[in-house]
Amino acid sequence: MSVVGLHHQGVLVTGQDLVGQRIKTIRRQRGLSQAQLAHPELSDSYVSLIESGKRTPTAAVLELLAAKLECSLTYLINGVTAEQMQDLELGLRYAALALDNGEVAEARRRYAELLGDGSLAGLASLRQQAEYGYALASEACGELDEAITVLSRLSESSGETLPPDQAVAVAVALSRCYRERGDLGPAVRVGEEMLLGLRRPAWNDDLVELGATLLGAYIVRGDLLRARQFAAELLAAAEMLGTPRATVAACWNAAVVAEQTGRGEEALALTERALAVQSENGEPRNLARLRLSYAILLLRVRPEQAEACRDLFLRVERELAESSASTVDTARCAVELAKAEIVLGDPAKAVAYASRGRDLLDERARTLRLDAHLVIGNALLRLSRSEEAAAELAKVEELLAHVPSSRRAAEGWLTAAKALEQLDDGEATEAAYHRALASAGL
Repeated sequence: MSVVGLHHQGVLVTGQDLVGQRIKTIRRQRGLSQAQLAHPELSDSYVSLIESGKRTPTAAVLELLAAKLECSLTYLINGVTAEQMQDLELGLRYAALALDNGEVAEARRRYAELLGDGSLAGLASLRQQAEYGYALASEACGELDEAITVLSRLSESSGETLPPDQAVAVAVALSRCYRERGDLGPAVRVGEEMLLGLRRPAWNDDLVELGATLLGAYIVRGDLLRARQFAAELLAAAEMLGTPRATVAACWNAAVVAEQTGRGEEALALTERALAVQSENGEPRNLARLRLSYAILLLRVRPEQAEACRDLFLRVERELAESSASTVDTARCAVELAKAEIVLGDPAKAVAYASRGRDLLDERARTLRLDAHLVIGNALLRLSRSEEAAAELAKVEELLAHVPSSRRAAEGWLTAAKALEQLDDGEATEAAYHRALASAGL
C-alpha cells in the first residue's frame, strides 16, 4: 500500500508539523489569509491550529484544504508531487529487483541514491524500505558493519514504529549479520528479545524464520543443548502453523542441529521434508540453495554415495546459473563439489573446482575462502604437491587467525592441524591443535 493510502484511513499518522508548515507556505504563496482559506467550511482558528501543528487534520479536511490551495493531496501530506512519488516508488522497485537478481552492488548503489534524495525525508515508510534494502545489499556485498549500523538504527528508531512483520524482518537480518561477523552474543540477544521476552508473540511465519536464524546462532556458538531444545520447539510451531514457509525454515535449520549432534539420518529426513515442500512452493534460487544443503549433508552422512552427491552438486550448479543466485552461492557449490571429488579419488578435479570457487570470492567472504584453501591444500597433499599444499595451508592459518573463537573456528583449526601433520610440520601442527582446543573453550 502506498503512503498516501495509509493516510486516507481516517487520521494523518505522522508529520503533522510538516503538513501544517506546507499548508501555511502554500496559503501565503496563494495570497490567502487564514480566514479566507477557512471560509465557509472551517474556522480560521482551526486553520491556525493546523498550521502550528497543534491539531491533526483528518483525511477529509486535508482533501478540502488541498482543493482550496489548488495543490495535490500527495504534496500536502508528503511534501512531494505525485510525479515525484511515482519516481521514488519506481526507484525502490528497481533497487529491489536488482537485489533479487543477485546484482548486489547495483542494488546498493540504487538504494544509496534514494537515501541521498531529500524527497524521502518526510516519507517514513518509503525511507524505511530504502534503508532496509540498503542494509540487505550491504550485507550481500560483505559490508557487515554498515549493514549492522543501518539495521540497528531501524530497530531502535523511535516515533516511526515499524509494522510487526517489518520489525521481525529487521531482527532476522540483524541477527544474521551479527552471526556472520562473529558477534554471537548480540546475534542471540536480538532473536531472544523478540521471541523469548515477557510479551512473547504467537508463532507465525515471520517469527519461525527469526527462530531459525536464532537457532543458527546457537549452533555457531556451540550451544548444542539449547539448539536441540529450541529446534524441537520450532518444529512444533511449524507443525501447528502448517505453512510451507514455516515448515521449510524449521526443518532446514533443525536438520543442521541434528547433524551437529550426531543424528545424521534424522538430519537427512528433515532436509528431505523441507526440500519436498520447497519444490512445490519455493522460488528457484532458494530451491537450489536447499538442494545444495541437502547434497552437502548427504556427502557428510553417507560418503559412500559420493557419486550421487557429485551429480546433485552439478545439478545445483546449473540451477544456480539459471537463477538469481549470488557469487557466494555459486562459489560454495564449487567448493563442495571439490570435496565430493576428493572422496571419489580425483584430487586434480578437486583442485580445479575449489580454485574456481575461491576465485569467485573477494576478501570479505573469509569463511568460504578459508574452506576453499583447506580443500585445495588437502587435494594437493594427495597429489604429492607438498610445497603448493604448504602455501595453501599457510593462507588457511592466516585466515583462521582472524576468526573469533567458536565451534566453526575450532573445526577449521582441527582440519588444518590434520593437514599440517601430513607435511611433517610438527611445530605448526601442535600450534593448530592448541588453537582448535582454545577455540572450543577447552
